Amino acid sequence: MAPPADSPARPHPDGIRPLLERLSQRFTAQQLLTGKGQTAPFESDGLTAFRTHPGAVVLAESADDVVDVVRLCHTFGVPFVARGSGTSLSGGSLPIEGGVVIALNRLNRVLRYAPQHRVIVVEPGFINLQVSKHAAPNGLYYSPDPSSGPVCTIGGNVAFNSGGAHCLKYGMTANHVLGVKAVLPDGEVVTLGADSLETAGPDLAGMFVGCEGLFGVALEITLRLLPIPERYHTVLAAYDSLTKAGDAVSKVVASGLLPGAMEIMDRLAIEASEAAVHAGYPLQAAAALIVELEGAEEEVAAEIPLLDEVIRQSGAYEVRVAKSPKERMDIWIGRKCAFSAVGRLSPDYIVQDGVVPRTRLGEALTTIEALGREYKLRIANVFHAGDGNLHPLILYDGRVEGQLEHAERLAGEILRMCIRLGGSITGEHGVGVEKLAYLPEMYSETEMALMNRIRRAVDPAELANRGKMLAAASKGA
Repeated sequence: MAPPADSPARPHPDGIRPLLERLSQRFTAQQLLTGKGQTAPFESDGLTAFRTHPGAVVLAESADDVVDVVRLCHTFGVPFVARGSGTSLSGGSLPIEGGVVIALNRLNRVLRYAPQHRVIVVEPGFINLQVSKHAAPNGLYYSPDPSSGPVCTIGGNVAFNSGGAHCLKYGMTANHVLGVKAVLPDGEVVTLGADSLETAGPDLAGMFVGCEGLFGVALEITLRLLPIPERYHTVLAAYDSLTKAGDAVSKVVASGLLPGAMEIMDRLAIEASEAAVHAGYPLQAAAALIVELEGAEEEVAAEIPLLDEVIRQSGAYEVRVAKSPKERMDIWIGRKCAFSAVGRLSPDYIVQDGVVPRTRLGEALTTIEALGREYKLRIANVFHAGDGNLHPLILYDGRVEGQLEHAERLAGEILRMCIRLGGSITGEHGVGVEKLAYLPEMYSETEMALMNRIRRAVDPAELANRGKMLAAASKGA
């Protein structure tokens, strides 16, 4: 599928040709890829239904490489997109037709590590999970843990303000990025933020996080590290209805508890995970709720009786408590592999990423079940229940003519439901190209115009990741 029709037109051939000549003078043939076979692996990302052809791919090996590519793109008016591991589920790292892809995987070094200050500075191609592994010998870890953590990059996490199962208590990527050194779309190199949460002036680093690449490319990222919790208490509760599991989340929060994570999987997702990794989930359950307390030993010990009582009153018919680190990991492996495991059930699926207020989770889940019946498509639900971040996986067969479009209409109904319930069309995957049409439904014309003015103040020619997030609004603003 091509990107939405309202994306700006591709660059004129005369625009890319002189740029390629300059790039070939600056980079070796091993770094500059222009052949169709060479660029084919970069034509799509985690949103595989979309595919476009880049004009060139530059395999950057240093920050200077990135800066030079951005400056040349600015000189010749050619759009570009930075790409890490290409795990975006919203098409956020999809190439711009005829533009340049700046591949950042080789920028994967630790530039500075100061455990005494709980700070680490990494390049954008550094892998998420490797941050915690690097800091573990000093009793520290990096909190945001998207399911793609073993492969996704910190640069991508910054672009889309990634979350994960354990962001309920400590926040998303924006809460853990202290500073960013970046190259703006015109080639200017800037340093935003610092080593501390306590800085003077506007939070420009916070503004950069979640910009989906529209403000340029991160070159260095300063991250905040946290002490590894002394104790975990992980509970798996089984319910005979998805609505009961959703309502249980509100009861836990209303009790005053703030768990490290609260996740829900429905029957379809449970079946898929069990078949894939044998995590020991209750196969007869309509839904399973995972709640994890974490923190200091005394704190967790004091919270356990209250959590037990809330779960008992929520209608769970079976409750299991992880008795060892292995049992805890089994529970989390099942949850973390759920997206890929659902691939066993269907040749294709769409992952949605809407958010609703926690108090309306039960209502939202009931509506999603009804929509699945109406559209005659199966939907597996795996989501971050603690912050109301839904991830319905709509199963379809792309080999059947029209079924992708049918599934996309259902996905759109779910996003509109999120807006009606006072939520958002995205929690952590971003708008990308997937949700372009829905952003103006969530924000007013005034708000959209403001976002476009800010974007154009930074990038008047809209060269950086053109066609993502604000493409539709940029036409009229």
